[in-house]
Amino acid sequence: MSLTKRCAAELFGTFWLVFGGCGSAVLAAAFPELGIGFMGVALAFGLTLLTMCYAIGHISGCHINPAVTFGLVAGGRFPARDLIPYVAAQVLGAIAAAAVLYLIASGKAGFDASAGFASNGYGEHSPGGYSLTAALTAEVVLTGFFLFIIMGATHRLAQSSLAGVAIGLSLTLIHLVGIPVTNTSVNPARSTGVALFQGSWALDQLWLFWLAPIVGGMIGGLVYRTLLASDD
Repeated sequence: MSLTKRCAAELFGTFWLVFGGCGSAVLAAAFPELGIGFMGVALAFGLTLLTMCYAIGHISGCHINPAVTFGLVAGGRFPARDLIPYVAAQVLGAIAAAAVLYLIASGKAGFDASAGFASNGYGEHSPGGYSLTAALTAEVVLTGFFLFIIMGATHRLAQSSLAGVAIGLSLTLIHLVGIPVTNTSVNPARSTGVALFQGSWALDQLWLFWLAPIVGGMIGGLVYRTLLASDD
């Protein structure tokens, strides 16, 4: 596939991830009496990734996350020359999804994006009041294991037809752990899209949700590559 087609797939895939995952948090998580809560939001993120694994995995690899792209470069599974185009497409897709979600959400009286808009945060903006150190640690560890799982599930000796299931469920588990701490990022593009519309503290804290997932992703990719280099 040409780089243009692969980047287009990444843009659409990231749009779906942010629209489905963040949309569930903004529109459905706290809906009176029928809200889906943390469990529903976690499942929504996992389902968006799982469905896109099968829709675009054969086109772009379905990274739909800058941390995944960085991690796969570190793990020797993706060429560094394509990193910047992939990340740019992912961020654009996330911003477009956040814009559409904002348009929908603002159709309800009383909507206020500054209240959070599914943004990631630490300290007073952490859902559970967790500190910067706790948030940094959680994002690095969760993204590291995410990349480890991706590397393993897509290994040439793995059951390739089930890779999307393993990867999608891993993102669900990651959200079940991480939502109380940071509202779960593990994806700088996802964090950027909604932060732009939240417009204040989310932008101030956005640096952490680029740094920690990318560092964690690269560690996860390097660890898997180091442990199983002779088998790749």
